[in-house]
Amino acid sequence: MKKLSRRIFLHGAGSAAMAVPWLNLTHGDSAAANEGSPGHSPLRIAFFYVPIGVVRSAFFPKADETEFTLTPTLKPLEAIKHKTNFITGLDRTIKSGTDVHAQCGSCFLSSAAPTGVKSSAYPLSRTLDHVIADHVGDQTPFRTLELSCNSHKDNKESIYFDNISWYGTGHVAPSLRDPRKVYRRLFGTQSLKDYRDITDIVLEDARSFKRELGVEDQQKFAEYFDSVRAIEKQIDKIEQKKELIAKIELIEPEDVVLPRREYIRLMGDLMIIALQNDLTRVATMMVGPERWNTPTMYEGVFNGPVSHHQLSHAQSKESVRRDLEKIDHFHVEQFSYMAQKMDSIVEGAQSLLDNTVFTMGSGLGDGQTHQYNRLPIVTAGSAGGRFKTGRLIKCGNGTPVANLWLSYIQLAGIDRDRFADSVGPLKELGI
Repeated sequence: MKKLSRRIFLHGAGSAAMAVPWLNLTHGDSAAANEGSPGHSPLRIAFFYVPIGVVRSAFFPKADETEFTLTPTLKPLEAIKHKTNFITGLDRTIKSGTDVHAQCGSCFLSSAAPTGVKSSAYPLSRTLDHVIADHVGDQTPFRTLELSCNSHKDNKESIYFDNISWYGTGHVAPSLRDPRKVYRRLFGTQSLKDYRDITDIVLEDARSFKRELGVEDQQKFAEYFDSVRAIEKQIDKIEQKKELIAKIELIEPEDVVLPRREYIRLMGDLMIIALQNDLTRVATMMVGPERWNTPTMYEGVFNGPVSHHQLSHAQSKESVRRDLEKIDHFHVEQFSYMAQKMDSIVEGAQSLLDNTVFTMGSGLGDGQTHQYNRLPIVTAGSAGGRFKTGRLIKCGNGTPVANLWLSYIQLAGIDRDRFADSVGPLKELGI
């Protein structure tokens, strides 16, 4: 009866803790000892995803590689222009018969070829963030961090419109949208004791139960036992960070509705402090969902709520196009805020931004015509000086955006010569 009561407990309230839905950790030695040492700071890779494309005519700079003027849309990046690259000419291939908005978001970081995935209507496979985390995730408490700034409570569309991070085809990596939940995931320690209590019970139960099994079942059970042990090691990893976490001067966010600018920046602050303290080295932030017709309030930009998606389909009207340019400028402002904050954080002779590749982009080039070519891509940081910045990079027609993703994979030290529909790394980066 003692064993039975434990199993009932684990099957009930305890099962949620065993699933560890937000504790995507792996074990391994931390690189924290290298933090702040010149040339030894770890590489971070982060993404700032903008939905529904941009007004391309007002977005891309004109002129040559190094002598160019930022457009009004990109003007917020003037202070860190020398640490930023503006990349034009990158394309993706759409798969006919599936929704273009769902594809542009959910497939942005997978870039699978339309004929490459047979098990789903969408050309969606394991996304870039998790491919990189497979290589570097065992160095930090959290393999990855997935954030979203979609504060809407109504479920207007499917998960394909609202997530850019995927473990694999059909398996979403759910994003956190509430700053308080992000804070508690990253810095809370009470839940660790709960996880420890659960795993102790499971392991004790497993040892006694294993003795009652046959040889074949024992082999199968060993896999289960190892998976529980992995959770225990994950907990050990974050417990090692407790002393560091205790020193972080960050007050838990209040449970209030924030103006959109403050909401995005607070989520950005949480992402940055996670990267700074080596809690994770791979992060994604989706600044808004695709094709979500529920109006959004952009305080300081418009007098009332507007629908980004609906505006995008009327940008042939000059007044609407100007409104869309305001939204694009607003998003660039938030990206610039985060990039400049990262640049203010000193790591030896460099900054956190210098040791990061922070990418702003969209899976659509144009939200009205649903074109997948000439995607708006801006990168801040040089991955520890591995490539030049301060450039306007013009790629040849038809260059897959997966070429850029392959470059990131190689920057992370992964020995691969292909990713998705890439034909090689983006040589224009000059790595």
